[in-house]
Amino acid sequence: MRKQLDFRVEGLDCNAEAKLLREALADRDGVHGVSFHVVDGRMTVDADTERLGSEEIEAAVARLGMRAEPWDRPAARVESWWDVHARHALVVASGVTLVGGLALHVAVAGGGVVQTLLGHAHGVHGVDARVAALLLVGILAGLFHAIPKAARSLVRLRPDMNALVCVSVVGALFLAEWAEAAVLAFLYGLSGLVESWSARRARDAIGSLLRITPATASVVHGDHEHRVPVDRVAVGAQVRVRPGERVSCDGVVIEGNSFVDQALVTGESVPAWKSAGDPVFAGTVNGHGTIDLRVTRPASDTMLARIVRMVGESHHHRAPTERFIDQFARYYTPLMFAVAFAVGAGPPLLAGADWQHWFYQAMLILLISCPCGLVISTPVTIAAAITSATRHGVLIKGGSHLEELARLRAVAFDKTGVITRGAPEVREVLPVGAHSERDVLARLLAVEMRSEHPLSRAIVRCARERGIEPADLEHFTAVEGRGAEARIDGERFWVGSARFAREQGAAGSIEPELRARRRPDETVVVCGAGSDIWAFLTIADPMRPEAAPAVARMHAHGLRSVLLTGDNAATARSVGDRVEVGEVRAELLPDDKAAAVRASIARDGPTAMVGDGINDSQALLAASVGIAMGGNATDVAVESADVVLLKDDLTKLPFLVDHARRARRVIIENVTVALGAKALFLAVMALGAATLWMAVAADMGASLLVTFNGLRMLGTGSAKGAAAARALSPADQRT
Repeated sequence: MRKQLDFRVEGLDCNAEAKLLREALADRDGVHGVSFHVVDGRMTVDADTERLGSEEIEAAVARLGMRAEPWDRPAARVESWWDVHARHALVVASGVTLVGGLALHVAVAGGGVVQTLLGHAHGVHGVDARVAALLLVGILAGLFHAIPKAARSLVRLRPDMNALVCVSVVGALFLAEWAEAAVLAFLYGLSGLVESWSARRARDAIGSLLRITPATASVVHGDHEHRVPVDRVAVGAQVRVRPGERVSCDGVVIEGNSFVDQALVTGESVPAWKSAGDPVFAGTVNGHGTIDLRVTRPASDTMLARIVRMVGESHHHRAPTERFIDQFARYYTPLMFAVAFAVGAGPPLLAGADWQHWFYQAMLILLISCPCGLVISTPVTIAAAITSATRHGVLIKGGSHLEELARLRAVAFDKTGVITRGAPEVREVLPVGAHSERDVLARLLAVEMRSEHPLSRAIVRCARERGIEPADLEHFTAVEGRGAEARIDGERFWVGSARFAREQGAAGSIEPELRARRRPDETVVVCGAGSDIWAFLTIADPMRPEAAPAVARMHAHGLRSVLLTGDNAATARSVGDRVEVGEVRAELLPDDKAAAVRASIARDGPTAMVGDGINDSQALLAASVGIAMGGNATDVAVESADVVLLKDDLTKLPFLVDHARRARRVIIENVTVALGAKALFLAVMALGAATLWMAVAADMGASLLVTFNGLRMLGTGSAKGAAAARALSPADQRT
């Protein structure tokens, strides 16, 4: 019987392990397909269970040095200290022994550090035994996890990155370049640690997202109700959501009305009024009213569940473009082994030439083919660029994302929290007649302090900032969907929407004011006593002052821009016009945002998405590069993104593009120099003038040159981009 078998795989941290598992299982009898969710460590095998059982799959995984168990089975054992901290301990050991070995070598051999690193001691006896022992420990610690994987890939004749690094280290040891081998092992161990840490953080983020939705729902049956696990609530069931509770299921309101804060899903900055016939989403927060809803989707298919699934499958669906170094490992190393063998054995076998001479030539080829220069220089360049970007307040999660940033042709912006601040503010207080602003705000503060609506919080902040004390109040009442009222100084004082004001008998006096002050991006609040209007307040989600200049700079870089938002079209168009984006798309759900990003990629090329909420996660994952506004971003948005702006500062975007393009130029320079040095040496060898020490000099010289070139990214070469960012400083801008 054909069945989907899910397994939890310990050690599944990146696509390299996924590739190894797929190769080991895909050709087995009874396996129809293998897929992976790398973030949560899940492997799914489409298998004929009559021909291949779970035990056989677990055994096959065990032979690869990993451990698999059925997904629905509780973890067989608790993670030990070694399971959690092994990589940390090994990387620390590798780094400590590297530093200790170099220091001891300087002390024993004399001279400076530079002479030590540049010295080429041939043979084991050229290095003090204590130094060699320390560096060997560091090498084994750094490659502890890579050596078994490299051995398996070589046995299968499919060398991978692990094999490339191990071959490079062996080559360096053959040359007695102990320091170079130890540095390479430490850097590779460190990269593995960062990758494993990122995967664990992503899994934790997914777990926190899953906990947002309540575990149970209150299902109504006739005149009674009872709590039911959410995954057992049937489509069509009636579920009751009380004030302040999170909605447990996707559904449609059939009774009651309330404000629902659905920023989690749609990104709307203001809670939406929900009444009969309106849709609601799991994970959103109900306001003050009780609502009953009819469930329209099972728990496994809610809007929030689909977002969770998209985050969990991100590595499966968004495998990055295979890096140059992977292609290099796949083709270059086996090719050079074959060439060396042909050179060493061909002439003696075919023409009776001198074995010793041609073996020496074969060794020259193997030595110069050792890819230490490329293996070290590219990560150093990327690490330097990422470190420099972090100093400027930008966290880039990996080299592939840095390279993709350099290729961008378009950028999509979420509105709320990105172009705007995501927190409504009172823009104007306009008293009517003889009423003073302080008296108006004192009464408003007394009423709005008792409300949890975001517009109420904006009014409270406004009053507090002006040092206003609340008036004495009694008999506060919230009028759902309209506003609030209370008795102050013996009269009924009210505040709310224009609709609420009309209900107080103030229609004739408010219409001219409303027409004069109604703007697409503003909400007008009216307050008064009886039919007497006291004041008008205009409230808006303010623009980030740096938004328009930052978008203009992105245009100057040749990037197309688009604004994506769940808000209404009029508000979106108003904001889009103020920042001069090229295109505006409004009233979008998370799926729609992701589709818009994919359409931009198909039309314009690599596209970045800048967002800050859970509702942006799908679009962040669909983008060529997802960029999270880290200051106010949700944990899931940060984990879904490839780049995080550590401060809510859009001026970092033009700097980021400048920085990435410069890093790409340096990487191209390094590849050209490293391969050029090898080509030049092979040409000298063809002329019969090459010697062993020349091979060592060419290899180490190229390694040092490209490494120092890569380290330039740590310097002030990005000053142009940084200066541009400073020129756009929010402190110098005005809306």
